[in-house]
Amino acid sequence: MNQHRLMSGSVLGGILLIAGSCIGAGMLALPIMTGLAGFFPALVALFIAWAFMTFSAFLLVEVCGWFSGQVNLLSMAKESLGNVGRTIGWFTYLFLFYALLVAYISASGGISSAIIMDLFGFHLPAWGASLFFTVLFGWIVYLGTRPVDLFNRILMVGLIATYLGMIGLGIFQIHPQLFLHFAPQYTFLALPVLVVSFGFQNMIPSLTAYMQGDLRRVRLAILGGSLLALVVYVLWTVLVLGTVSLEGPHGILDSYQRGEEATMALHASLGSDKIAGFARSFAFFAIVTSFLAQGLSLTHFIADGLGKLSTRKNSSWFCILALLPPLIFALSYPEVFFKALSFAGGICAMILFGIMPVFMVWVGRYKKKILSSYHVMGGKPLLVIAFAFSLLVIGCEIVHIFS
Repeated sequence: MNQHRLMSGSVLGGILLIAGSCIGAGMLALPIMTGLAGFFPALVALFIAWAFMTFSAFLLVEVCGWFSGQVNLLSMAKESLGNVGRTIGWFTYLFLFYALLVAYISASGGISSAIIMDLFGFHLPAWGASLFFTVLFGWIVYLGTRPVDLFNRILMVGLIATYLGMIGLGIFQIHPQLFLHFAPQYTFLALPVLVVSFGFQNMIPSLTAYMQGDLRRVRLAILGGSLLALVVYVLWTVLVLGTVSLEGPHGILDSYQRGEEATMALHASLGSDKIAGFARSFAFFAIVTSFLAQGLSLTHFIADGLGKLSTRKNSSWFCILALLPPLIFALSYPEVFFKALSFAGGICAMILFGIMPVFMVWVGRYKKKILSSYHVMGGKPLLVIAFAFSLLVIGCEIVHIFS
């Protein structure tokens, strides 16, 4: 039994995969978006987003139990919802990847420009830095999965080290009175970014295969990984909202209006060279790791959608299809970071990871009577609540787009 578990992948490994999928560039927007509502509403919203996305993940685990072999989200949708469900999933998945890449490329400009200035004393405009960033790391995506994996391991070490450095130095400069801001009505503005920051559901079929179909251990990995991400986000929220004021230059409100992510506000607020270095490096590592993962995934997704095998000969075209449209959009609208993340979470993620899992389980359980070795608790009432919450987040994003 123990030998079987070793061969089928460890729960710890699964926890790290889930946490690594969550923690990335999305957290750069979290304190700015939630800070408009205030510290305590931010904590409540973080917990609600975590609970919803974890429940959604468990629904997908139940669906995975319908199959004996390895599947993906699109084949799961087709099994329960037919070709219409698969088609909706395909286009939603594509838009989700594109929106995320637009956000990452947009945020890369200012950060890469500042790093180039620090290292070489050369001022590169933000648009030029975004272009350089996309070409450089797009080339690594072109090289394939193995180079991305190796490079990503190094970057993750840097991400963890700089995060701990920021927390360690910044925690002593927190001003508790900044936690008193309370405007819970703005929580709805943050919900789309919150849910996309807990987006790991696309990994569940692969994680199930990694665990060789042991759904109990898959659930443990999901619970542990999502809780680890929640703790990281809470500490990050405490640091930023405890040191950055609501108003004033580079405050929460000003950063939101200018489309600047949290590390820039942290740097301007604290004025510490050490913290500034950690913050800038952390932002860079977060964006690069997210860009590589999503860029590689989108490249493979396009190849699979076109029914082509991704080889060295044709992978350059798949990379161009994956990276050129978001690059053009990000260069045309350089302050689109928050809007792109919000669209990704409020529309794409809610359809793909909110509404579709509810429909898949509802049809599978109550219409087709498909049996799974795992059954999510709560029955129809909890499915209805999850569906209603998904509609709420989509509604918030639609209002945000048109306001």
